[in-house]
Formats: sequence, structure tokens, C-alpha cells
Amino acid sequence: MAASVTPPRGMRDFLPAEKARREHALGVIRGVYAAHGFDEIETPVMEDSSRLHAGLGGDNEKLAFAVMKRALGTDDLERAAASGDALSLADLGLRYDLTVPLARFYATHRAALPPVFRAIQIAPVWRAERPQKGRYRQFVQCDIDIIGEAGPLAELELLTATVATLDALGLGGCTIRLNDRRILAGILGSWGVPDELRERALITIDKLDKIGAEGVAAELAGLGIVTGDADVAAELEALTAADWHLADRQSSQSGQGAPAPSWLDLDAYGELLALRESLPDAAIEFDPTLVRGMGYYTGTIFEIAHPDHGYSLGGGGRYDGMIGRFLGQEVPACGFSIGFERIVDLLAVRDEERPRAVVLVYDVDVAPGRLLELKRELVASGTRVRLERRVKNLRALLDRVTADGFDAFAQVGAETTDAASLAFRELSA
Repeated sequence: MAASVTPPRGMRDFLPAEKARREHALGVIRGVYAAHGFDEIETPVMEDSSRLHAGLGGDNEKLAFAVMKRALGTDDLERAAASGDALSLADLGLRYDLTVPLARFYATHRAALPPVFRAIQIAPVWRAERPQKGRYRQFVQCDIDIIGEAGPLAELELLTATVATLDALGLGGCTIRLNDRRILAGILGSWGVPDELRERALITIDKLDKIGAEGVAAELAGLGIVTGDADVAAELEALTAADWHLADRQSSQSGQGAPAPSWLDLDAYGELLALRESLPDAAIEFDPTLVRGMGYYTGTIFEIAHPDHGYSLGGGGRYDGMIGRFLGQEVPACGFSIGFERIVDLLAVRDEERPRAVVLVYDVDVAPGRLLELKRELVASGTRVRLERRVKNLRALLDRVTADGFDAFAQVGAETTDAASLAFRELSA
């Protein structure tokens, strides 16, 4: 029986046309990020297991692929089974995001980096997901991060560079959703959620778009996280419609209007208002139910949505506490990640953005040296060239190269002398 030749579940091969589209998108992303002053780095695909399971990655830590220690014996397996600690068999793990590796990278190389470091990371990550449409076990993340800038300039630079990148990809007209973890903490405090259960509560609230307000309220109650008189479902419904009208309520401090909600952290809200005012050309919404799943966020969080697609195109936030875990000294940090796998299928490479691509269909009696000379002439002019031997079914050959993205073909016979004598015929897609 023949062995399976498909990739592992949740992982993919890419045919030439798909790979070309992905590389085009990555080139655009890199170019815009670099133009905004970010520098690209690279980190290993593996990190120490203890680092990946330090309580920084939220639920993603449960999805980390572990790498077993070398030379394990029966005694090691028995001890792990007896203790119920399977991770004791691993010392490394595949990275599940790029932020934890970046924090470790900065702690390692801080002396060689500028006081404010603007980083690009574009690389694959791995999570032991249950594969389904749009959810993979290996996928590419495109991150930009600013380390060392405590003020709002970091958020503004990240959002500006991200919006410019999506515009360059042809995905303009996006909306930025803003929130702050301090505001979420205020909401949970108003429901009587104890500090030690707040991260778990946020995991449930992050499901709001999937299970609705009633579902979130039921899950919080079922887990014993909310046990008081708060009408969580009704309050969540009201929060989803909050938007920027809360700004008007602050006028209550001067004796006008309704009072601001008791859960609203006015300092955090004021910072969000300032971000909005500093980005006058962007569509910005305030969403007090926005969570972002990672446990390491400490302040501002944001997502970008497109009007034609019902999902986020990327997100990020401030994670001031993470680098201190590695360095022993607090360093402010903020980052943004584009959802590359979500956007790449929406893109097409425009004709003007790629070189002309032609196929030379040659007869069997054409000398290889002549073919290579013709190819060199065309490549030197900036043209992409493929050599294809003539076959009986020429139509099938032309259909195949058209699907591969070629624009025209010419036939090469023994009498062909140079590239100028080639008669190209356009291929129709």
C-alpha cells in the first residue's frame, strides 16, 4: 500500500503561482515597514520550553509543539507518566508567536541595539491547532515592534505603518478598533471578578463574536468567575455599542451630561482619545470589549478590520511587562502583527508589479547553446524566461504556462538567430 504523500495536517505545500503571490505580498510588507524606519531581525524557530511556558502566551502556550530531550530512557518516561508532567520530557519548543522570541532577543542583544529599537520579524510559527478552514498549524506572522518608547508615539508609528502597508497591498479603507487592558480590568472589577480569575475571564470575553453576550455570561457563570448580581449579558450588549459617546460623558465633571461609567479608567480612555485625535485620517472605533488573546498585554490594544471581510486583518498592543521577565529591568514595548494568511488570499499581483514573463517553445534540433544565448538576451532586458520543448499537444502546454503566470510565447527553430527575430504571441489568461 502506497504511503501518504500529503503534507502533515494543518501544513501546506505552495505551487509556483501561490508562492509568487505570497512572496510579492511579503516584499510589499517588508518595503513599507522599512520605509517607516523598522529593521528586520531573525530569531531561531525554537526557544527554551520554560520560556514558552512562562505564563506570557495565554491559551497559545497550550498549543506549543514541544521538542523532546535527547537520549531519553525508560526511566525518564516512567517518571513523566507518574508525575503527569509531559513537559518534563522537553527542553525546547517551536515558537507559537514572534513576540516571546523578540523579548528574549532584546534581552540578549540590548547593548548592540539603539535606545528605541524598531523591529521587523516575518517568519513562520507553529501551533497545535485543530486544522480547519483558515486555521493552520504552521503559518507566517508579520510583526513590527517598538521597544524602549513608553509614550503614545509607539502606538502611532505602529498604526501608521500598518495602515500604509494595507493600503500598499490594495486593502485600504480599514477601521482601527482601540481598547486598553486597564479599561477591561475596570469592567471586570465592576462585576466582582477577583484578580486571580481576570485572565481566565478575558479568555471567555474574547469569544464574544463567536458565542454572543448570552454565551459569554453563561460561561463566566458556569466557571464561577462571576457570581454576583451583575447582568453580564445586558452590560456586554451595551458595551458593544459604547463607541466614543463616552467622551461626552466626561463633561459631567463640569456639571453637564450623564456621569462617566464607574468602570471606565479615565486615564486610559483619555490616552485612547489622544490617539484618535493624532490619526485624523483614519477610521477609529472605541471597543471596550476588545480583548486580544495574549496574556502579556498591559495597556493599549488594537485590531484592524476591513469593511469587506468579517474578520480582523491584524492586531497588537502594549506589553510593557514582558521584557523585564528576561532582563530583570522593565522596558516598554508595543507591537503589531498583520494576519498574513488571512490577507494573502485576497491579493492578486498586478501586471505592472511583475516583470514580463515569456516562454520559448523550441524544436528538438535547436542547439542548447543557441537556446541559452536567446535566454541571456531576454533576461538581460528584464524579462522572465522559461524554456519548453515543443510537444504534440501545444495547447495543453500553453494552458499550463498561462496558469503559471506567463504572458507570451515564441517558437524557436533552427533558423532563429537572435532575440530580435522572435515573434511573440500573447497568452490569454
